[in-house]
Amino acid sequence: MSGPRRRSTRRKSGLSRRDFLRRAGGVAAFGALPLLPGCGNSDPVGGGGDAKFLHGVASGDPLSDRVILWTRVTTAAERASVSYEVASDADFRSIVSRGSFITDAARDYTVKVDAAGLQPATTYYYRFRAGAQTSPAGRTRTAPSGAVDRLRVGVVSCSSYAHGYFNAYRKLAQRADLDVVLHLGDYIYEYGTGEYGSVRPYEPDHEILTLADYRTRHAYYKREPDVLAVHRQHPFITIWDDHETADNSWQGGAANHTEGAEGEWALRKAWAIQAYHEWMPIRTPDLANPERIYRSFRYGDLAEFTMLDTRIIGRDLQASLVDAGSINDQDRQLIGETQRNFLATTLANAGDVKWKFLGQQVMFGQLRVGLPELSLLTNIPVPQLQTLLQGLPLVSTGGLVINTDQWDGYRAERQRVLDLISGLDLDNVVVLTGDIHSSWAMDISNDPNNPLVYNAITGDGSRAVEFVCTSVTSPGLEPLNPLAGALRLLNPHMKYVDVARKGYLLLDIVPEKVTGEFWYVDTVESVSESESFGTAFATVDGSNRLSSAGQTEPKPGAPALVA
Repeated sequence: MSGPRRRSTRRKSGLSRRDFLRRAGGVAAFGALPLLPGCGNSDPVGGGGDAKFLHGVASGDPLSDRVILWTRVTTAAERASVSYEVASDADFRSIVSRGSFITDAARDYTVKVDAAGLQPATTYYYRFRAGAQTSPAGRTRTAPSGAVDRLRVGVVSCSSYAHGYFNAYRKLAQRADLDVVLHLGDYIYEYGTGEYGSVRPYEPDHEILTLADYRTRHAYYKREPDVLAVHRQHPFITIWDDHETADNSWQGGAANHTEGAEGEWALRKAWAIQAYHEWMPIRTPDLANPERIYRSFRYGDLAEFTMLDTRIIGRDLQASLVDAGSINDQDRQLIGETQRNFLATTLANAGDVKWKFLGQQVMFGQLRVGLPELSLLTNIPVPQLQTLLQGLPLVSTGGLVINTDQWDGYRAERQRVLDLISGLDLDNVVVLTGDIHSSWAMDISNDPNNPLVYNAITGDGSRAVEFVCTSVTSPGLEPLNPLAGALRLLNPHMKYVDVARKGYLLLDIVPEKVTGEFWYVDTVESVSESESFGTAFATVDGSNRLSSAGQTEPKPGAPALVA
């Protein structure tokens, strides 16, 4: 979801998405990898050659026999040898794996190893050493294989440092029973201090444009206490959204990039991607093409998590809100043919897996608002809106398409995915979404506003379900909060809407059903230990629809957290 826009290479007539959202109060709604030309690293050289682990440890992309282990060493040396060890106990009495890694400035002194030879569904503890220094200990967990009876998964997105404190990460770090955390993008933001949010400053204090800038911003995030804590306790599976590069990015540019004045988009994007692979615990799917980030993870016979890139690799330029022709263009793509073929193959091969999760960035289901809601959100009188929005795509209820950055702006692409699900005759598809800084739970159908296609009471006609997790800190659509009920009336497939609160989504996955629980922190303005259960919805095996559910119980006997 977008922040403010100060400059743009795009010029559109009518009310653009950015103009509309600005009226809402500034809210816009690898192992080794090929290294690119560039210089600069994220920390000043110092420390007399003694290595320091200032950025903690992290793990990610767990498979049944291996997991990525990550750290970063701050050193004055040109090259640093870093060793690691993996143990089956928190006291490191039983070492099961060890090795070493050479790092240097070419990869910003980051360390990333694929620790193999591990057992499925097992919690391990790991740490690094460089010279006389030992890193903090981390805790990770491999994916299961074979029959699996239960999984617990945290889901997060959109952590704007400038908008507050990462209390949601803090609470996830305290949940010992999680198998993995999915991060659906906007892990970092590219803005300078005070440009989008003012609770906390950034390093560097300007908008990030160069390789050195992106590295410094990642380093700044990795030193944040709650980021350090959550990465120490849980493995992550991550996917980027737009702010890892620039706001409202697509394959050929971004809203928050001015070609020429801010350099070449292709180079800026490549630098951002390089820094991402250096600083995130991700296993690069294709060393020859670091732009590819889509990949999948199987958790035995219970779940498969297919992580998609709806942001960069296949996305066409976003349409104007009033450009109905582009929105309905059959050739417009959001994920692209190559990625769509990957998705088709993955889903076709997942027939023996009970639950198929699509982790991606932008809202998949249809979203419509009425003129009164839009007037409240933008502070524009209804008569003026009627003039501004002449020609805007309508549905039978009179609702308006308001966000062409999400799948609503790529209708043909959404239909191709729905046709794929139907063609494979798949049940139990669950879409997981971030980006919009708010909480939504909905059924997914071809046309939720057509009672001949979808029955909002029985759920007949629904082909999948979607959980949209709120942001960690980033501002949502708070002006619309009093009208959440009206949004549900205009969108009969939506079972839950909360456009204000911040927190995370907790998934409890068993063969019989998937329950999505919305958990909220009480504030992001300050550090807080308080959280509350919001609500829960579940989809039962074979139903392909959501119904209200209760809070689930933690898994018993969870392995110890690292101290």
